[in-house]
Amino acid sequence: MSTSKDTVTYLLGQLEPLDVRARPMFGEYGLYCDDKVVAFVCDDALFVKPTEAADEYSDPDWLAPAYPGSKDYHRVPQERLEDVEWLQEFVQRTADVLPVPKKKPTKKKPPKQK
Repeated sequence: MSTSKDTVTYLLGQLEPLDVRARPMFGEYGLYCDDKVVAFVCDDALFVKPTEAADEYSDPDWLAPAYPGSKDYHRVPQERLEDVEWLQEFVQRTADVLPVPKKKPTKKKPPKQK
């Protein structure tokens, strides 16, 4: 099963005005906040990365793999997705504690041969 675009649109709407975007990844979606991957949307469910901040907003019963073979993430229950203020705080606080992604080096083009 894969995530519907309607689910992603709904989540992005709930997270406005945060700097959030979603990108397709492996048939599902990665959720970025402040250019950091903070969560995955798999099978129409939101899975937030485990961090110290996430532990403050989550319950240990929420831990579950986002996809077969993955480590555990915090699966946010549907009713919590409707609490916009809580959801925005959860996502932003998670982004705040994650490291800034490393810049990928630009590939140099080989010189043109004559």
